[in-house]
Amino acid sequence: MNKLQGKVAIITGGASGIGEATAHQFATHGARAIVIADVQDEKGQRVAASIGSNICTYIHCDVSDEEQVKNLVDSTVKAHGSLDIIFSNAGIGRATLTCDQTVLDMDLSAYDKLMAVSARGMAACVKHAGKAMVEGHVRGSIVCTASIAASVSSENFVDYIMSKHAVLGLVRCASLKLGAYGIRVNCVSPGPIGTPLLKE
Repeated sequence: MNKLQGKVAIITGGASGIGEATAHQFATHGARAIVIADVQDEKGQRVAASIGSNICTYIHCDVSDEEQVKNLVDSTVKAHGSLDIIFSNAGIGRATLTCDQTVLDMDLSAYDKLMAVSARGMAACVKHAGKAMVEGHVRGSIVCTASIAASVSSENFVDYIMSKHAVLGLVRCASLKLGAYGIRVNCVSPGPIGTPLLKE
């Protein structure tokens, strides 16, 4: 089946785990061009090569840096003419090696690093992909990786849970604005999956 025939897609966090699997699925479903964006250069290049350089390319992109996200989107549109899909999937699992942080002992410096990638980075991707789709008159699709953590509360994992609640809020707000242009904004909220991130 070629559900994505002729489509151009960006996948952030595409070098491993859910992002890598999605890149392969996009290729299977006929995407014309897939751009993998990640900070894991060796892994990202390997995934792109496994899919085929005629379809898939790798770009180094730290989503916590808005300028890098803008350049990612702009270069994709320049190379392929449009952007139809972005899967904003880059994120980090927790700010510290300690899983049992509560609100009373949060490491706020580490929290800032987590939020820079998992919330601010997500916002940058939605912002710039949305602009490209609006300007290109593309009725595209924006998908963000949230988590079941966006629907729960806990004494622990406070930083991670906050970041995923932020993603859910972003998706709800962006869908209202971008829906007027025919752009769908959704999130996926997986539970624990045996990805390299979880195993860490």
